[in-house]
Amino acid sequence: MNNSIQDIRWSENVILVDADYVDKVAFNLIVNFERMLGRRIPQADIARWIDCIALDGGIREGEHETQVVLLHKANKSQMENFNPGKYEELSGKAFKDHLGEFLINAYQEEDIVDSEQQFCDTLQLVNSQKDVNRIILIPNSEQEYIYNKVRATLKQVDDEKHITLLAMQPMANWNFRQEILGYSLLAALGISSEEINSKS
Repeated sequence: MNNSIQDIRWSENVILVDADYVDKVAFNLIVNFERMLGRRIPQADIARWIDCIALDGGIREGEHETQVVLLHKANKSQMENFNPGKYEELSGKAFKDHLGEFLINAYQEEDIVDSEQQFCDTLQLVNSQKDVNRIILIPNSEQEYIYNKVRATLKQVDDEKHITLLAMQPMANWNFRQEILGYSLLAALGISSEEINSKS
């Protein structure tokens, strides 16, 4: 894994993820949909999920470069509900497809700050980079104080930057674009709307 987030060569697009939170949401979806659909749900395909959130954030087909930053707690070594999910194996890796190249790096919380503060500090760092045009955020927006910290951090955002928040439900008092996180996770878990509709 990279030693410091300061070492990143920033891309035009950045996807900033609270990886522990997303892993928890994926687990809850797996449990609920296994019960609803009556079948085993496999781990989420991480490359497919990244593609889906990139599309949600406005990235379109072409030769783009996107930096994916996975922030996690020090006591977590992997996302249990994603494949691949081990931070050590994901960090420093890349893949390329019709949306361009995705560079993945994972960082654990530092001793002096908790993961929520690190998310906001990283967001400030990303926002300060002139080359970054698009920021796609996935904080733990279910915790009101975290959401408020992120919102306060974004008051300093450059007007030129395109910001998209992914959350499980629409968030109030948000002045930027929003998308529903669950849709991208369902796609990565191989659950279609047709299958859901057939069971309801």
